[in-house]
Amino acid sequence: MNGNGKRGQLDFLLLIVTVLLVGFGLVMIFSASSPLAIYKYNIPSYYVYKQSLFAIIGLASMFLFIGIPYPFWQKTAPYLLLISLLLLILVLIVGTSVNGARRWFMVGGLTLQPAEFTKLSIIIYLSALISKKGDKTRLFKRGLLPILIVVGLIFLLIMLQPDFGTVLILLFIVGTIILIGGFNWRHLFMLGLGLVPLFIYLAVSKSYRLKRITSYMNPFDTPSDSGYQLVQSLYALGHGGLTGAGLGGSVQKFLYLPEAHTDFIFAVIGEEWGFVGCGLFILVFILFIWRGCLAAVRCQELFGVLLAMGIVAMISIQALLNLGAVTGSLPITGVPLPFISYGGSSLILCMASTGMLLSISRDQRQ
Repeated sequence: MNGNGKRGQLDFLLLIVTVLLVGFGLVMIFSASSPLAIYKYNIPSYYVYKQSLFAIIGLASMFLFIGIPYPFWQKTAPYLLLISLLLLILVLIVGTSVNGARRWFMVGGLTLQPAEFTKLSIIIYLSALISKKGDKTRLFKRGLLPILIVVGLIFLLIMLQPDFGTVLILLFIVGTIILIGGFNWRHLFMLGLGLVPLFIYLAVSKSYRLKRITSYMNPFDTPSDSGYQLVQSLYALGHGGLTGAGLGGSVQKFLYLPEAHTDFIFAVIGEEWGFVGCGLFILVFILFIWRGCLAAVRCQELFGVLLAMGIVAMISIQALLNLGAVTGSLPITGVPLPFISYGGSSLILCMASTGMLLSISRDQRQ
């Protein structure tokens, strides 16, 4: 908190950018999903209606978290982590299985993914733990080892679902927080060396993951098999050209491009808005990341710095993995585009996390 005991001014630019992203996401979900919605339900607005409900919940969560001073989360960190662990165990037992993966709870016709909320709980927990340990973080047994045990348990539970994309995101989040947290660089270097063969094994141990890697390298070698989705995505981006086919003008969304309203919605954005529209969209996202980093830099307490940077890392790596997959720059990992892709768990998480960022932005050095 500020020295005078009062909270500072809200970062309205960050708030406006967030609302713009969510609003644009709803527009693009309606455009990208309407053919599929007509085909499956004969209701063009089926998916955007459900996403609008999630957006309302997300908006309420965001404003609720804005009003909660961020030190509150430091006190609740162990309980949030415990709840996440219990949900990850429970979803393996009673969760809904889709395409061989057991990651979701079905609640009143809606799907909730516990792994999404685990991202935020581990950010809060690590931020609280590191800020409490202080200089002890440079010791392996009392600093890094307890974190490795907790993170390793979470990684194991998520891989049992399985969800390799979420594990990659969590790895990046954890890496960002411990780097900023002042850990011993030698310990981190040795840990990194040990993780490389593990992740190589995880990437190639399942045939479908190996196919994603090989198809990403040469998608046009298997255009009707493992490379189909990426080929259709590249067709969409190519059709968009410089200025796009116009809102609603996408051809690929007419059941040619799988997951057009979820993981591959950026391909529809590229087809309808073109290179110029994609560039403007990415600039808005960069503006979001910059304001989030600014909130961290201006924060007076280590917990707030780590919490803000963890949230920024979570959202930015998801965006990077998604854009990389859609453009063929990275293998497909099934990661949604934050604020834009259809999916309630992801949207609510991103908006609630942004509420924490905005709360942190109110604590600025005077």
